[in-house]
Amino acid sequence: MKAELLHIGFGGAIAANRILAVVSPDSAPIRRLIRQAKEKGLAIDMTRGRKAKAAIFLDSGHIALAALQPETIVGRLRQQHERFES
Repeated sequence: MKAELLHIGFGGAIAANRILAVVSPDSAPIRRLIRQAKEKGLAIDMTRGRKAKAAIFLDSGHIALAALQPETIVGRLRQQHERFES
């Protein structure tokens, strides 16, 4: 199985087939999950010091933080999926 990388901004890329969910980190439950992941060493900060606008949950239990909007990341994921299907 080939891993397709998805560009999530500022030079960061993530394995598209490992993504479970892409959400906004604005709600209290998501912020709590991010805090717990940081305590366990499972948070990957890919924002380069900018505000996290998306939290990407991976099948490994990691949470990747990105400075792009969730809609942008999902759009890129859809484009990539369509490109590889045709």
